Amino acid sequence: MSPRALVVDDDESLRTMLNQYFQREGFTVSTAANGNEALRRFYEDRPDVVILDLMLPGMDGWEVCARLRELSDVPILLLSARTAQTDKLRGFRLGVDDYIPKPFSLAELVARVRAVLARSSRARQQPEQSFNWYDLKVDLAKRQVRLRNEIVPLTPTEFRLLVSLIQRKGAVVTEEELREEVWGRERLIDASALRRYIWLLRQKIEADPSNPQRVLAVRGSGYRLGTGMLTPLPGEEPEEKQET
Repeated sequence: MSPRALVVDDDESLRTMLNQYFQREGFTVSTAANGNEALRRFYEDRPDVVILDLMLPGMDGWEVCARLRELSDVPILLLSARTAQTDKLRGFRLGVDDYIPKPFSLAELVARVRAVLARSSRARQQPEQSFNWYDLKVDLAKRQVRLRNEIVPLTPTEFRLLVSLIQRKGAVVTEEELREEVWGRERLIDASALRRYIWLLRQKIEADPSNPQRVLAVRGSGYRLGTGMLTPLPGEEPEEKQET
């Protein structure tokens, strides 16, 4: 199947040119002229890659990027006439895969898009890396969570939140660290929003969300996993209790 690309730019002539060029290169292309339309097209078309202009009317490219990262890990390439190092760093902190300064070569843009897609494909083909806790299995390679062998429909944000806790292997992660790791420094997520996501995650992976055993709050510090989270010995039983 041909790769699907979503091109987001408020310049109609540039959108048309990119649309035609990428189609000639074998892509299926959809386009959007602003942020709201971009999100709608993303929901409808589920592209393999997003080519996103930074300066958009209304919702700018920064906000579109942040919202896309809430929904998906789709590769994102930012287009911008702004070439300051701070802008590039901001983009990478938000999770973009490449930053293309304007003006640019169409051939180079397509080459960069193909390179990003190739890296994304290789990442999905990495050997399985998984963590188990009794009836819960977290597969990092497939970005999949199973509970009692049934797929748990975690959002990308919920999955990143769970992985951030898994990678600490039971150590406490502060709320500030979680907000930065899951949303990035540029996304202004307050403590109440984080707690809401913790609550949502518990509803999906805890046997009793009101008495969690997997995602524990540490009063005045943050959150951690129960110590039996990662591949317990046969016969072990959960012993952690909620600390708040």
